[in-house]
Amino acid sequence: MRKVIFSLSLVLVLFIIVIFSLGLKTKKIYDTKDLIGKKISTLDLKLLNDDKIFNTAELKKNNFTLINFWASWCAPCRKEHKHLISLSKTKNLKIIGINFKDEKSKANKFLKDLGNPFSNIIIDKKGIIAIEFGGYGITETFIINKEKKIIKTYIGNLTEESLKEINLIIK
Repeated sequence: MRKVIFSLSLVLVLFIIVIFSLGLKTKKIYDTKDLIGKKISTLDLKLLNDDKIFNTAELKKNNFTLINFWASWCAPCRKEHKHLISLSKTKNLKIIGINFKDEKSKANKFLKDLGNPFSNIIIDKKGIIAIEFGGYGITETFIINKEKKIIKTYIGNLTEESLKEINLIIK
């Protein structure tokens, strides 16, 4: 009987060790490389300050579209905003903002204080649109080509380096 209990205990311990070691080998860092080449679904999205609907099929009208998930409560969003303002002056790039889990009044104050680089602002009160895009959180930025495919993603706030890279991509 002792041998049976010992054997079962040993099997259980080995099973737990195998499970933990497999868990340690899995990738834990979110990576957006799998999103590159993914086509954006056709979606009807509500605009922040308008009763109109924005359909993602409109993305085909632009050579390049930068989609930026942001919120007034997001410190990195505030930090990257100057880069979005700079990019908004680029001719062959349209910038669409998706306001993530924010209050309309606070989002509008953020834009009034810092400027509005967005041609359209979509509201994502529940974070469902971010999930549709394959987003992880905010701030997150996607560059979409004319075929509505993701060609580049940025997790975290845009920097001087990413600004230079974006300008190279869209030329």
